[in-house]
Amino acid sequence: MTVAAGLRYARHLSLPEIGQSGQDRLRSARVLIVGLGGLGCPAAMYLAAAGVGRIVLNDFDTVDVTNLQRQILYRQEDAGQGKAVVAAARLSQLNPDVDTQPIPTRLDQESLAETIADCDVVLDGCDNFGSRFAINEACLTVGRPLVSGAAIRFEGQLAVFRNDLPDAACYRCLYDEGGDDFETCTGGGILGPVVGVIGAQMAVETIKLLLGIGRPIENRLLIYDGLNGEWRQLGLKPDPACPACGALRSR
Repeated sequence: MTVAAGLRYARHLSLPEIGQSGQDRLRSARVLIVGLGGLGCPAAMYLAAAGVGRIVLNDFDTVDVTNLQRQILYRQEDAGQGKAVVAAARLSQLNPDVDTQPIPTRLDQESLAETIADCDVVLDGCDNFGSRFAINEACLTVGRPLVSGAAIRFEGQLAVFRNDLPDAACYRCLYDEGGDDFETCTGGGILGPVVGVIGAQMAVETIKLLLGIGRPIENRLLIYDGLNGEWRQLGLKPDPACPACGALRSR
């Protein structure tokens, strides 16, 4: 590590849980972020700042002016440009040591699984059940942990699904059915800093998984109430009848 890099990560190097070896592991790590909205933006920024070596950025959407209230990677002049490309360029400015790979297209199930197989951890910041179910299934197929966040109005939630481990709850154990009633920020509204809280926590959980430190939020769901300043925790159990992980275990 160069002197400049040592200075950049000095506060990490001071942590016994990270140190030089942990920082080297972050440098060699690869993560995929699907959805570069309010959740993906802060998560990506913190992971890039932390020195995660390769960050793959998948989003086929373009920047809209209404995004700027909470999607903190983008600026007024980015309106109309692809989120993945803009995010990759901005993260490279934040930390030139990081290799950012934009994927500005919608991935089908096969290409999604191939992309996930080339990464160590997947972050899901999508806003619809279809995409979330597809990501969960691909993570199960190739055995990768999934960090999932969501937020609406003044509330957010976070969970880590250890799809790389047997007998762990997956996303479909929590939401066994999708539907058209998935509320989005467009209809329900969102306080910008709430997605920042959840997105930052997604980055924390990702770093813990990459380094094998602490206790990941697995088989648990954390719920954040920003209006009242409260956190709640719910336990999650694998569903034997789950159409995703249950089907795999029964093979």
